[in-house]
Amino acid sequence: MDGSLASSDPGPSFAKPPGSSGDSGPCASRSSGPGPEVEVRALVSMAGGLYPLARAEALRGLAAVVEKVGTSGGAVECCYGCAVELLRDEDQSIRLAAVRLIGLCAEKFAGREEVSGIGNGDQMDLIFLQLSSTARDMCMQVRIEAFNGLAKMQRVSEGVLLQSLSKKVIRTDTGSGSICKANKLPPKLIFPCAAGIFAHGIEDEFYQVRIAACKTLGALAKFSGQYAQKALDLLMDMMNDDTEAVRLQTLQTLFNMATYGYLSVQEKHMHMFLATLIDANAIVRNAARKILGLVNLPKLQMFRSALDGLITSLEKNPEEQDIYSILFSIGKNHGSFSANVAKHLAKEISTAPNGELILDKHRIQALLIVSISAPVSADKHKKLDIPSVIFSHAIPLLGRISSALGEDIIKDLSYLCHPSGMPFAEKGLMSGEGGRSEFWSVETMRGTHALIEKTRKETNCSDEVLIMGSMRLMLETVEETWAMRESCGIEEIRTILRTCKEEVKVFAIKSSGSTGAFLSFLCDYLDAIRCIVEIRQLIQLENSYAIGPTSLDILLEKLDTYVRRMKCCYTGLNRELEVQVLELVLLANLFRLSKFGVCSKLMLDKLHWIINQLDGLCADGSCEFSDFSNTALHNNSLPPAGRRVKLFGSEGVVKNTINEKSHVMHFIIRLI
Repeated sequence: MDGSLASSDPGPSFAKPPGSSGDSGPCASRSSGPGPEVEVRALVSMAGGLYPLARAEALRGLAAVVEKVGTSGGAVECCYGCAVELLRDEDQSIRLAAVRLIGLCAEKFAGREEVSGIGNGDQMDLIFLQLSSTARDMCMQVRIEAFNGLAKMQRVSEGVLLQSLSKKVIRTDTGSGSICKANKLPPKLIFPCAAGIFAHGIEDEFYQVRIAACKTLGALAKFSGQYAQKALDLLMDMMNDDTEAVRLQTLQTLFNMATYGYLSVQEKHMHMFLATLIDANAIVRNAARKILGLVNLPKLQMFRSALDGLITSLEKNPEEQDIYSILFSIGKNHGSFSANVAKHLAKEISTAPNGELILDKHRIQALLIVSISAPVSADKHKKLDIPSVIFSHAIPLLGRISSALGEDIIKDLSYLCHPSGMPFAEKGLMSGEGGRSEFWSVETMRGTHALIEKTRKETNCSDEVLIMGSMRLMLETVEETWAMRESCGIEEIRTILRTCKEEVKVFAIKSSGSTGAFLSFLCDYLDAIRCIVEIRQLIQLENSYAIGPTSLDILLEKLDTYVRRMKCCYTGLNRELEVQVLELVLLANLFRLSKFGVCSKLMLDKLHWIINQLDGLCADGSCEFSDFSNTALHNNSLPPAGRRVKLFGSEGVVKNTINEKSHVMHFIIRLI
């Protein structure tokens, strides 16, 4: 292909139109015969015609030929030469077809190099420059197609790539400045073709062009680390784009770069990442979190900034539970930094009241997850000492976040049971002097994995004994908490009950059969107790009644749900448990009676049925009524439904008035 670059034109100049008498391309030297060459010659001749529509159709026909032919032969060169000569045509549809054809030819040339093993970097650089010269075309579709073609390049020299990022012309170190065989041209006439095309592309007035430029920036990052770093600066600017689609594409590009290891985040970029973590769009926040979970943060300050950003996002959007898995991934990728966080958190725990932290705080949850990820990090070849107090605080948290972390991560966290009081941990936690070691060494954890797996089947029975013992202690805690209902605040009681439920969930994760069913029953039981505590508080408040659904209505519905589930979904309960469940059902109905104030026939029938059931279960003396039942059932002969009822030994008129409903409610308060 003849021709040169004119000093007045930054793009490659083009030779005579195809089909002219002076044409001497690859197709002209071939004789007619079967095969794609004949079709190519006919289409090239049509491409040199007078009518723009015919020329455009001819180029599209050549593109179809290139797609189906192999990499060998001269048909691709002939099509490429025809496309180059029409790259500056006045008709935009022709320029668009020419750019597409050049992109297809570039793919064929790259495939040929892979097959033959002989590369021609000069030709690939020339194609890159030719496509770059159309990236500032007046037609939007041409600009988009130019960037799409650049994204398909399989090899480009670093000098040309760097020039595409900078508006300032970069002088090359090569003396000849050759970019194509038989065409030795000064570098100053070559590089302006690509100068700053991406700087212009990301500022284009059409968001479709900006999206195409963004995709190409990421696609070319694989060729040069220096280019990838400079491209990151442009991509950071695109994070502020007004169009949401552009921001999402930018995040997708950054994610792809991080996945293949081309993304190297610096401290100056952190503020942009942190801003996207609290973006108004949930998709943007999710994409930003995934990027942070993959990148390498070289400095501790950057690592802490990322944690603070994720914690802020978790506090503002607590429903986005995938933040927990991202926190674990970040900690796992930065083991040394995670160990540092663990040691600072251990100091915070030691200074807390009673040496315990409130796990309801999102910050504490996040720091615990990061801390426990250190032993399974990429830095596990280093000796990372994690304070054992971290593990004792992390175990109750797993029940809440296990679904968010995922099964693979939960397997990584199996070591948490070692320092938690399980049978194999005691030996590993003893120091050489015979005392208890303050830290749980990572090497010790790995050494006990084999022992745990070997004894897993043998300890199933002892595990059930341990679980039932723990549940007995937990129920004693619940009983003590109920006794504290007058002296303690509602929040303290709710926190204790919630912690107990989390402990039950932790044991229920690996339990099955009757043990798993019992733990599930306990979860419903704790939920019911919590509802009763909250209802009790609400009905003690003044002016707590309103027209329409209220928080009391919601709590009553929840309590009904829990007690119905306990009553209907679990078979094989012993008589003592059945009595307790029926007492909860009785209490739920009393609460509902106190809410509405009218004792209907249906309500009376239900209360009669519950009382008869309780009498039948306790008739032989094997079970005893609770104090609540003894007081409530002092006189269990209920009259027919009416306006005046004898309410369990207390004479009163139950009318639909606020004062009398309040009287019923406070009567129930005295019962419980």
